[in-house]
Amino acid sequence: MTGNDEYLTTRELAALLRIKERKVYDLASSGDVPCTRATGKLLFPRRQVEAWLASHGSGGSGEADTRRPEVMLGSHDPLLDWALKASDCGLASFFDGSMDGLNRFAAGDGLAAGIHLYDQAADRWNVDAVSRRFSGRPVALVEFCWRERGLVVGEGRETQIGGVGDLRGRRVVPRQSNAGSQILLLQLLDQAGVRVDEVAFCGTAHTETDAATAVLEKSADAALGLKSLADRFRLGFVPLMRERFDLLVDRTAWFDPPFQSFVRFCTSAAFRERAESLGGYDVSGLWTVHFNG
Repeated sequence: MTGNDEYLTTRELAALLRIKERKVYDLASSGDVPCTRATGKLLFPRRQVEAWLASHGSGGSGEADTRRPEVMLGSHDPLLDWALKASDCGLASFFDGSMDGLNRFAAGDGLAAGIHLYDQAADRWNVDAVSRRFSGRPVALVEFCWRERGLVVGEGRETQIGGVGDLRGRRVVPRQSNAGSQILLLQLLDQAGVRVDEVAFCGTAHTETDAATAVLEKSADAALGLKSLADRFRLGFVPLMRERFDLLVDRTAWFDPPFQSFVRFCTSAAFRERAESLGGYDVSGLWTVHFNG
């Protein structure tokens, strides 16, 4: 899925369709998928594959025939936000939470949505929330990164607020109700036996950066935030978990030049160096497919 603008390799097409490479060869030999052969190697023309996916993947919904706005939806992530700008890909962004992103994506309001939604019963990230709504649809859920999430607190206050149980009676930054961070915070409070009315919620933060800023400005005692931002603002950090941040992508839009520019940039040394410098990020699984509609 990280090939050039014109062609996909057998491996890249297999990753996109979430099938074995042997199956790709079968599709090519039967003429089911458009392909060409150069120096003994199978290549799949991007534009023709795009049309093939559109004709086979919509399941009669008509969504694949509709051009989506070039907008990234869903949850805010500092690395994603930076990459969209640094790549000069031309994609706009509208970040208002994971669930908001899923709803807007389902309505056709953007070509991709960033999400981090934990399913307690299955003990995994994002797949269940996507599969319930998009099974049989021309979408793919691909990994963007793993992030270290925990409590962002004032510098040196880790001994006073050492876990979720210590949020009782504290001023805590909430996120919007559709945000994955707020959904996760409520789950963690419930697990720790802390009632919502025992927490003094402050003004709502709409981005990860805003949540950490509230702690920095001492308008809150803690926020469920990212290590990268705690490090950036030199705040205290109490690690709680690693979470997977994925992108739900329209399969047709994946091949369009704006998104391909973004994909290529995210495989660059500049992107890897940025992820390392931010701290708390693991991008070794970038573009791993976790669900294919």
